[in-house]
Order: sequence, then structure tokens, then C-alpha cells
Amino acid sequence: MVVKVFVLRAPGTNCDIETAFALEKAGGEVSFVQIGELARRKRNLDDCQILVIPGGFTYGDYLGAGRILAGEIKRSLALDFEHFISRGGLILGICNGFQVLVKAGILPGNNKQSQVATITFNDSGKFECRWVYLSVNPNSNCVFTSGLEKLYLPVAHGEGKFLAGAKILGDIDTPVFYTDRAGNKVGYPWNPNGSIKNIAGICDRSGRIFGLMPHPERHIEPSQYPRWTREGDQGNAFEIFLNAVRWARAL
Repeated sequence: MVVKVFVLRAPGTNCDIETAFALEKAGGEVSFVQIGELARRKRNLDDCQILVIPGGFTYGDYLGAGRILAGEIKRSLALDFEHFISRGGLILGICNGFQVLVKAGILPGNNKQSQVATITFNDSGKFECRWVYLSVNPNSNCVFTSGLEKLYLPVAHGEGKFLAGAKILGDIDTPVFYTDRAGNKVGYPWNPNGSIKNIAGICDRSGRIFGLMPHPERHIEPSQYPRWTREGDQGNAFEIFLNAVRWARAL
């Protein structure tokens, strides 16, 4: 079975090429789709099994990171997304894509597309561009992180702090946490943005919708890690894309 993947583009998207490369390497057949093509029904989510919203600064992050693209989805594509999710499609949101999914109400996953959490400015008050360690939650339902134990990925964001109320937090499936090298949940700079409970990404209850701030597409081969010749593989993320394609192929 050919697994068809849509990589969503909007003005300001800038991590689409790397994301497509990772998915093609994993065996997916990737198409780039503009948000306007979906809104005008020139393209249809029924034609893919996996939808990825990659990183970047859509619409210049005016009104807040991911806010305008999230508004477009809620205004023009709410029913399309609901149908795509209900028929078993996978959604991955990376960095700006994660911000979009949260602000469109698609994550944490109440399926009512009302926002119940947010992603806001880093505690440091500055753009954070660094490599971070992630511990993978073995009890998560997340399709994308299945079988993984740790990851070492770059972050690049000014608004990456995940926040939600206590009631929402108690019901969130958190597949990945920021940690130090030993796997301990500690503060800055290991947690680069101050996310509550060191949350680096969340998924819905089904495990099929996953958003995270770090960039898995930037570390899909050991040699992309800057000290790989001295330290070896520190936890590349290619399995995230493999898991998605394998899952979709088995449907």
C-alpha cells in the first residue's frame, strides 16, 4: 500500500523540505499542499493518510505563533479535520505545527476544536536555539513514539512554553518530556522554554495526533548530530516517521 502524506504549507513555513525528506525516507509518498488549496477544495484531506504541519513562522507569527493558521483551519476546515481524524488519519505538528494544533483546539484532543491549552513565550524571554534531551513516556498511546526511549533533538522557537490548567494537565497524554542527559526532569536550559511539567509534546487519546516543539526532521541520521564522531548516536528521530508510515500502511 502506498502511504500518501500531505505536508501543509502556509506563508512563512520553512521546515517543509526537511520534513518531506524524512517522510520519503520512511517510505511515504509526499505532496506539498497549500492551506488555500484545502480551503478552496482544490485538494482534499481524503487523499492522504498522514497530515504534517511543519515548523516555521506562518504569517510571521503575527497575533501569536500559529494563531492565524489555526484560525484559518477553524474557520474553513473544521469539518474536514474532524472527518480526517474520525476516519483514522494521523496528524503530526512540529514546532509551529504544534502551536497551530493547540490553538486550533485539535490538541489535546477534545475534538470540539476549542482551545483549552496554549503555547506561549519562553521563560528566558528570548529565542532558544539549542539541542535538548527528551525522555519518551513508555505508557503513552502515541503512535509516533512507540518503541523509543530517548531522543536528542534541536529546538528553535521563541514561543514554546506549554501551559494548561490542572484539570486539563491531568488528562493529557504526554509522550515526550524535556530532561537532562541522565533523564531527570530539571529546569533551564534543559527545559528550554519553561513548559509546565517539562512537557515537550502531547498527543490525543487515540495516539494518532501528536505535536511537539523540538524538530525530529532535523535529526533523522546519527551524522546530523554535531558531535556524532566522538559520542555516537544520541537518539535520532527517524523512528518517529517510520512509525507513522508503518501505522498508516497497516490500516
